[in-house]
Amino acid sequence: MSLTPQSLLQKVKEMYPEIERYKLKASVSFDEAKDAWILKLVKDSHELVTHIERMDAEKCMEGVECVYLTHQVGQFIRVYCEDGDSCTR
Repeated sequence: MSLTPQSLLQKVKEMYPEIERYKLKASVSFDEAKDAWILKLVKDSHELVTHIERMDAEKCMEGVECVYLTHQVGQFIRVYCEDGDSCTR
């Protein structure tokens, strides 16, 4: 499966509608050296940069849940948006 940054970002946003709800800045790029996709979420001074292994990204696109990504993104949203005061709807 051939992935693009745009298609993977769209899938991540579908999986986590909170990204748009809380107006998080999100970007995806591919790191050739790590052979992994890099997801960056930013809200004010808070930032999450995490990687998605190539195989995990392909599974995500096929509708299989990404456990590592779910934990990372979920924790960021929970800490800074749901339990914190950094995000407004």
